[in-house]
Amino acid sequence: MLGKGQFFVKILVTGGAGYIGGTVASLLAEQGHLVVVFDNLSHGRRELLPAGVEFVEGELADRPALENIFTTAKAQGRPFDGVLHFAALIEAGESMARPEIYFRNNTASTLSLLEAILAHGPRRLVFSSTAAVYGEPESIPIQEDARLLPGNAYGESKLLVEHMLDWFNRIHGLRYASLRYFNVAGAAGDLEGPDGVARGEAHEPESHLIPLVLDVALGRRPSIRIYGDDYPTPDGTCIRDYIHVSDLADAHLLALDALETRDRLILNLGNGQGFSVREVIESARRVTGHPIPAEIHPRRAGDPAVLVASSEKAIRELGWKPRYTQLDEIIRTAWVWHRKRYA
Repeated sequence: MLGKGQFFVKILVTGGAGYIGGTVASLLAEQGHLVVVFDNLSHGRRELLPAGVEFVEGELADRPALENIFTTAKAQGRPFDGVLHFAALIEAGESMARPEIYFRNNTASTLSLLEAILAHGPRRLVFSSTAAVYGEPESIPIQEDARLLPGNAYGESKLLVEHMLDWFNRIHGLRYASLRYFNVAGAAGDLEGPDGVARGEAHEPESHLIPLVLDVALGRRPSIRIYGDDYPTPDGTCIRDYIHVSDLADAHLLALDALETRDRLILNLGNGQGFSVREVIESARRVTGHPIPAEIHPRRAGDPAVLVASSEKAIRELGWKPRYTQLDEIIRTAWVWHRKRYA
């Protein structure tokens, strides 16, 4: 198990100053592991780094900087036992306007990391992938053996990394877990304390539904836009899979642990059920006590009606058990964080 015996006592976390990576880095630190965070702070924040972790600012494409991290760890007598790779650009819409920066940052830069790992590092990697590698689903819920046909450059940039990992596993013996998920939500950390570190979802510009809805509740936006109310779903709006960031962090540590004995893991991570846009808005109204006006707008091109991934394999093979299964619970943690950040 993680933290027992001689395995996984020092971990490199790329993108560990961000929302998801920072939550995982914090969980590792809380469990007593040595953590080194590598981040360029383009979307991360230094003040959100957990206490006790070592921070190195740098670009993932900088191969010498990456190699220096591994050689320094060896020289100190504490080489890395595993790598958790989160550093990436994540906006699907932006990827369709500027695909080149997604293939450069997400794909080519990951190759630099993999080369450094092969030269100096451990043979265990957990990769933060995406369920966007599936594209338009043929059946719901999406299984891990579904057709891989991304509908945007973001998903393609992640799928190319999965292809590299497969070949590196076969040729170099690199053990890896590729974790695919859609919408991460909620907040983690010290949500109630006035001075504690908490991590919530925020992007500039914001494009994700839950933080947008909570912005309306705080008066930062006049209304929430619903793009299409004529989909073949119970209430006419798109249905999506939401997973709490703390549950996601638990799964990453379990996957890292599983690589002690497993050679390769490809797993979906999700809530196990989907929630429509209207259901998210109604949940936010209940949680915040605000009316949250909504406007109906035309459909956006390329938005599938339903995107829900099956997590049965992760539950079975990792012993993973999500704690936040109700939408109101997920949004409530996000609301606490949102108010502290913006009110």
